Amino acid sequence: MSASASVSTAACAQTICAPLPVLGRDVTVPLVTGGEVTYAALDYAASAPALQRVWDDVAAYAPYYGSVHRGAGYLSQLSTDLFENARRTVAEFLDCRDGDQVVFTRSTTDSLNLLAATLPADCQVFVFETEHHASLLPWRDARVTYLNAPRTPRQAVETLERALADRDPYGPALVCVTGASNVTGELWPVRELAAAAHAHGARIVLDAAQLAPHHAVSVRDLDVDWIAFSGHKLYAPFGSGVLAGRSDWLREAEPYLAGGGASRKVSRREDGGVDVEWHESAARHEAGSPNVIGAYSIASACKALTEAGFADLVAREQYLIEKVRAGLAEVPAVRILSLFGDDAPRVGVISFVVDGWNSSHFAAALSAEYGIGVRDGLFCAHPLVRTLLGSDAQAQGECGAPEAAPGEKSLNAIRVSFGAGTPDEHVERFVNAVKELVTDGARWNYRTEDGRCVPDTSA
Repeated sequence: MSASASVSTAACAQTICAPLPVLGRDVTVPLVTGGEVTYAALDYAASAPALQRVWDDVAAYAPYYGSVHRGAGYLSQLSTDLFENARRTVAEFLDCRDGDQVVFTRSTTDSLNLLAATLPADCQVFVFETEHHASLLPWRDARVTYLNAPRTPRQAVETLERALADRDPYGPALVCVTGASNVTGELWPVRELAAAAHAHGARIVLDAAQLAPHHAVSVRDLDVDWIAFSGHKLYAPFGSGVLAGRSDWLREAEPYLAGGGASRKVSRREDGGVDVEWHESAARHEAGSPNVIGAYSIASACKALTEAGFADLVAREQYLIEKVRAGLAEVPAVRILSLFGDDAPRVGVISFVVDGWNSSHFAAALSAEYGIGVRDGLFCAHPLVRTLLGSDAQAQGECGAPEAAPGEKSLNAIRVSFGAGTPDEHVERFVNAVKELVTDGARWNYRTEDGRCVPDTSA
């Protein structure tokens, strides 16, 4: 790390905001070596802890929970207002355009599968192999072109432009791209990719699962047609997600689920069949009783992040990123994974490998001996991680055995991720733990159980 970067980190430490209060910040966990320690949750990219503000809002509403839409009772009307106000809050958070729809789903995966179900006939889909499986796999019924991993943001735009130039210029087309990688944390050139898509008559959907919790996202400014994200990564529990954007494909497609709520009118025909008139609003794709508390928790998180100020949140996170990257850079055995290089802007998601270590073993030792929760594996982005590792291998060796000898290709990786609720102590403990494990090795024996590395407590 350069001297200027060190000065920048030191200066930032004097001005950054405090971490936002989250649930679980005082939870203690046992160590296999004895005693307990406050748990360091560093797996935000999988599920971020709930903001205390979100939990308090939900707790205040819970006694008034009722069914939504068409209910005559007070609680039903209250819940309906809360649900629809949540939709408006999300639209404001995303800076949606007039006429855009906000559909509540279960997750980013659900949102993108919903959009996939609305594609016009013969739609061509363009997606980079670097995507999370949630945006890589839903397009099975479309003509899909998988684009090779770019090594610079400019190369990403050029790759897309070439692919779009070769497509059928008269048919519908959709580009799907991430805002921030769930593996490297690197920001993608979304605005430039959207401009390329539109210049070639294609539409674009943004997977913002890893972007929205870290940066302000504007549908209008980025000029994307749709955006998808998950509540559980946005500090909002209860299994809800969002698909927001243009209404025409959503309005013209068959409902994602057929059932109550999606239908405006149902009548029997003389031949014994049923005629259905479907809603044209977001309700068309929200059949069944919606996850009211999930939608409300997302809206609460949107308000909390907006009020905290993304400028302050980004500054704090950048300080933590620099702290972690500088610490890992001091360990020669550690290699950080990157597509775009060390200077690429990124969110608080960092994946790495350690020479001579089985990744599952390393992650298990961080948990069992230091109380640190990270993730290991291929992170539901198998093609990307294998590209970064330079390996097509999938199997992982027995726990405790080297995954790859020094200088050989690793088979899996370790991911540390953090955000608005992460205190300094958690990342400092993580960096120190990495250094100790590499220098001194694990202090406990581990074994493989159900494919996972766990402490061996049989002795």
